[in-house]
Amino acid sequence: MADRRQVLRMGAVAAAAPALAGTVAAPALAHGAANREPEVFGHRGASGYRPEHTLASYELAARMGADYIEPDLVSTKDHVLVCRHEPEIGGTTDVASRPEFAARRKTVLLDGVSVTGWFTEDFTLAELKTLRAIERLPAVRQENTLYDRLFPVPTFQEVLELRARLSKELGRDIGVIPETKHPTYFRALGLELETPLVQTLRRNRLDRRGTKVWIQSFEAANLKLLRHKHRVQVNLVFLTSATGSPFGDPKTYAEYLTPAGLKELASYVDGIGPDKNQVIPRTADATLGTPTSLVRDAHAAGLKVIPYTFRAENQFLPADYRVGTDPDAYGRAIDEQITFLRTGIDGLFTDQPDIGVLSRELAG
Repeated sequence: MADRRQVLRMGAVAAAAPALAGTVAAPALAHGAANREPEVFGHRGASGYRPEHTLASYELAARMGADYIEPDLVSTKDHVLVCRHEPEIGGTTDVASRPEFAARRKTVLLDGVSVTGWFTEDFTLAELKTLRAIERLPAVRQENTLYDRLFPVPTFQEVLELRARLSKELGRDIGVIPETKHPTYFRALGLELETPLVQTLRRNRLDRRGTKVWIQSFEAANLKLLRHKHRVQVNLVFLTSATGSPFGDPKTYAEYLTPAGLKELASYVDGIGPDKNQVIPRTADATLGTPTSLVRDAHAAGLKVIPYTFRAENQFLPADYRVGTDPDAYGRAIDEQITFLRTGIDGLFTDQPDIGVLSRELAG
């Protein structure tokens, strides 16, 4: 008998099938306009099913019906943008088992936090290409470890080529939403992320209004540079955390999300990507609470709202959406996503894009 996890996967893939056979989607709407329906963003690809930030993960997300795939961008020593969740790669590649790179292990201050490991800025692209991706959360996603050491670290250019190929094959425009990771950190190393990102988009003729491209960042200063200095035409989204401030920024994320802060953000970005708890917070007993005014306030400022991150495992769900006591088993992820979709959000980041697609259909 199929377990709950299998049932969810089979049902979601079946629901996604019509979308995969559909016609080419309309271009992303201009700043301030509303989408006809919320969009599904494959968080680091289909990272619930394949090691994150691999071409295999991105491709699976698209085939499951995701509207966008999300590569996180960091720089190599020779200033090439590659896709990793962080500049530290000890937890996402097999570098720790490679004796030829043992001496490159070091400790750095990454946005004020001491981090020890191996860092992309110490590797050329050719060296990084000898490494292989591994599952970042092996205790949670044991099935993903089946694919350890099968896939190399992709470049941003390779992701855009994959996007173009899949758009033709699937008959719909696959979007891409790169995130600049720790831009202040890389700028201090002489490896700023903005220039190669913009150059790559323009080389692929994607820096135009109406293309299905967003650029996202947790740093407002990074987004201002992209809009005002580099004059990018694609949509920008400001990511926010439930606590704290952007690195080196005196303004807190909470201040950015006030009505006045959102109005100011709208002068240079097109949307926000809040922690989902900023849309519907959890109560003291970890159950799902009452929606805040954030979606309404952001829409009033002309901004889209795309919260993160929706995951199917119990440990990531509100207490009242969990099933059983196994923290790694699937809970009521569809129900959670339907609840959030009905707040009026414009999309969601999910590790399991097939579940996102099905939830969107059921939310009506």
